[in-house]
Amino acid sequence: MSGTTIGEALVAKLRQRDVTCVFGIPGVHTVELYRGLAASGIRHVTPRHEQGAGFMADGYARVSGKPGIAFVITGPGLTNLLTPMAQARADSVPVLVVSGVNKTASLGKGLGHLHELPNQLGLAITVALLSEQVSDTNALDPVLDRVFHSLTNGRPGPVHIEVPLDVAAAEYQETPAETRDPEPPVDPAMITHAAKQLTEAQNVVILAGGGAKRGEAGLQALSEALDAPVVQTVNARGLMHGHPLTVPASPSLNAVRALIDSADCVLALGTELGPTDFDMYATGQLAKMSNLIRVDRCRDQLARHKAALTIQGNVNVVVPKLMEVLPHEAKQSEGANRASETRDAAWEEIGPDYRHQVEILNAIRSAAPNALMVGDSTQPIYAGNLYYDHDRAGGWFNAATGYGALGFGIPAAIGASIADPTARVICIVGDGGAQFSLPEIMAAVDENLPVTFVIWNNHGYREIASSMQDAGIAVTGCDPSPPNFAATAKSFGIPFTSVPAEPQAVAQALRESVVLDGPSLIEVTAPKFEPQKD
Repeated sequence: MSGTTIGEALVAKLRQRDVTCVFGIPGVHTVELYRGLAASGIRHVTPRHEQGAGFMADGYARVSGKPGIAFVITGPGLTNLLTPMAQARADSVPVLVVSGVNKTASLGKGLGHLHELPNQLGLAITVALLSEQVSDTNALDPVLDRVFHSLTNGRPGPVHIEVPLDVAAAEYQETPAETRDPEPPVDPAMITHAAKQLTEAQNVVILAGGGAKRGEAGLQALSEALDAPVVQTVNARGLMHGHPLTVPASPSLNAVRALIDSADCVLALGTELGPTDFDMYATGQLAKMSNLIRVDRCRDQLARHKAALTIQGNVNVVVPKLMEVLPHEAKQSEGANRASETRDAAWEEIGPDYRHQVEILNAIRSAAPNALMVGDSTQPIYAGNLYYDHDRAGGWFNAATGYGALGFGIPAAIGASIADPTARVICIVGDGGAQFSLPEIMAAVDENLPVTFVIWNNHGYREIASSMQDAGIAVTGCDPSPPNFAATAKSFGIPFTSVPAEPQAVAQALRESVVLDGPSLIEVTAPKFEPQKD
């Protein structure tokens, strides 16, 4: 790479690491990163805001299984990306953010340079797993080694690299790769211990989290061997669709808590047991988890909840090892009946409004089978997070849990579509949340992506308005006027239709949209929330 700049070398080395797409908005502080980009074979997608770049990288990573990459400028480019980085951190999504930074000699001196921050590295590390600077011409290789090791070992999340302006334009000097310790091997004694505990138990329940979403076949085999119902968190939805042992319902529901309480052994696979999944009603307590066995890649995570046994390791490695030592004869413990009774009770528990919205989701699933369904914080997504059985592993995800960032849905759906161009992507957002990132639809137009944007228009923030009213607070600030979505779609140059919030009407609109090339927009008109008067 003689005569190659650091910026060019960085792009080339990303391509060597199987990076095929970056999301970014070029600026004067990143032009050197773009010097070699056009010839690299890496696709560049231009969002309309740096936050969109981060959420696109997130959606791309969730679907592809590879790190999503975002290029942003110094200062405001990075600060605009902090929210997507925090969402990725909460949901264990591998995202690499590459930013510029001012010239090395100026850093930390407060001289008033363009886009200057007091400490950009320090700011990024508040949400990143790792934040590194390419400090000189021979630092690129060690930095890339460290950040990609972080992205691919242990619990994934966002990482950050900054390249000073003077270094980006300097000549690259190759440095030998550093040796990195691999993930520790799974302890065979722990596998044997866990298998013994699971074999002796009479009523096992499995809790499947996002760490299990790429291991559907192993999870199904394990659940059948143990005759154990499988409760899915939001990030695990789509696993074992329609299976008699699946429980696609929130572990915060009383019906699901009762199932977990009745277990004499609980096996938690790749879930942090966080309150947005396990205690969304803020009771202050999780369900009782007798003889809890936890499997997670993160040692720190395993220490956060008391358990009878913890196994550090990738769920997709641990589950096959468990199958090797479990008895060949499947356990008989009425697992299918327990799961069925829980599903029925959970369905009744969510109430008629949410049941109606889940029926709309079911109609969407029927109209567009095996789609990627990406969401934001809006009523049908809340309903689906409580109870919905998607038909594609890893095909249901949204930002209504964990960090809970509005504006996620539209750009994340774009990233998801780029990750799997063969899939239909259905993006479900509310009229309020859509206004956080509505311009990003133009990126879908630019890239001609098969994304159907479904906007649930109830003219405001219904969930917040309901919470205010329930708390005895005068409903204030919850009715921002939505734009004319028909006119908006026309300005974007994409097909538009508006339908009532009824399952068959929405399904028909979906059927018409999925045969189209490129993006389209469907407005679902729902009743506006009207506060009760004294």
